[in-house]
Amino acid sequence: MTASVLTFGCRLNAHESDGMAHHARGQDDTIIVNTCAVTTTAERQARQAIRRAHRENPDAKIVVTGCASDIAPDRWAELPGVVRVVPNEDKLKPAIWGDHGAGLPPSRHARALLQVQQGCDHRCTFCIIPYGRGDSRSTPVEDAIARAEALVEAGHQEIVLTGVDIASWQGRDGKGLGALCRELLGRVEGVRRLRLSSIDPVILDTETGDADLWWLLENEPRLMPHLHLSLQAGSDLILKRMKRRHDTAGVTATLRRVRALRPETGVGADLIAGFPTETDALFEETRSFIEEQQIPFLHVFPYSERPGTPAARMPAVPNAERQKRAAQLREVGDKNRDRFLARLIGTEFDILAEAPDRGHSPEFAAVRLTGTAPAPVRGSFVPVRATRLENGTLLAEIRS
Repeated sequence: MTASVLTFGCRLNAHESDGMAHHARGQDDTIIVNTCAVTTTAERQARQAIRRAHRENPDAKIVVTGCASDIAPDRWAELPGVVRVVPNEDKLKPAIWGDHGAGLPPSRHARALLQVQQGCDHRCTFCIIPYGRGDSRSTPVEDAIARAEALVEAGHQEIVLTGVDIASWQGRDGKGLGALCRELLGRVEGVRRLRLSSIDPVILDTETGDADLWWLLENEPRLMPHLHLSLQAGSDLILKRMKRRHDTAGVTATLRRVRALRPETGVGADLIAGFPTETDALFEETRSFIEEQQIPFLHVFPYSERPGTPAARMPAVPNAERQKRAAQLREVGDKNRDRFLARLIGTEFDILAEAPDRGHSPEFAAVRLTGTAPAPVRGSFVPVRATRLENGTLLAEIRS
């Protein structure tokens, strides 16, 4: 038996939940709730989950951790069934969960997550996360290499580097994320694919960006042709009010250069719809930018107020309008996605099998297997040929 873990929020939280579940194994009647503070919706859902867990398991010990509980631990400690609130900085310490010497936790994902960074030094006006995660800290190179080797030994061939702001990763020698990627790929031969989770666009600024990362994009086929940008908006005025470090001209230049080096690159972006002070005209700038730049993989959030942030004090856009604008951005994203995926029909590539009938292409296009071939082994690479597009997913047949 092991403790159960309820996870809210980002990939990093999912990765950390794996670690907590590993360290807390054997602790019966324990429910760990890993909270998120990105939106008020995520926080509300976590509170509801705690109340529901207590109703369904009144004798269970509920332990709360994560960004939301780190910001206001007393409020979470008062919820029914909660016996302890664990600080974010402590939640991956084995001893916190009674684990003394169990080693590194495994990854339950076919595509393994490797945390290389924690916290954030920036103070975007909409974001509360630095108050729950603290300032940026980088995982030392040797620790990252050891973790990658352990993941490969456990059978993982594809790794995703993750963190709160991985673009800020810095080694003791002052080198950046690209240097870490080059070191990892150079020393851990079993990594057949390396991906980056969401990155700040400034790391790929065409003038001041990470030279090692640009070298990898041009020369290293094991770094997948897939970039997910923490874009947030396509309006320079809104980006300035968000206190972001990039602008639309810089992102345009970055995408032009990336696509010149690797035309097949699948680009994703996080976007906030209905940020305070966003007029119809400013929203149209974002909508047009996404359309013009043909960004296919969008992750759209309607703006959510976070008390204690500067944006929460700015003139608000009505909630109904936020939802409407989010829907419009998703519609543009769907069209961009289908146009991008249509280019892959008839092409051949390998997918990483994440389920008996599903996986992702190198560009991170969702792929569903058809035909009568035997189901592939989870975590293996499968040669396929894309045949058609259906509901935003590529359908493909296994090549013999």
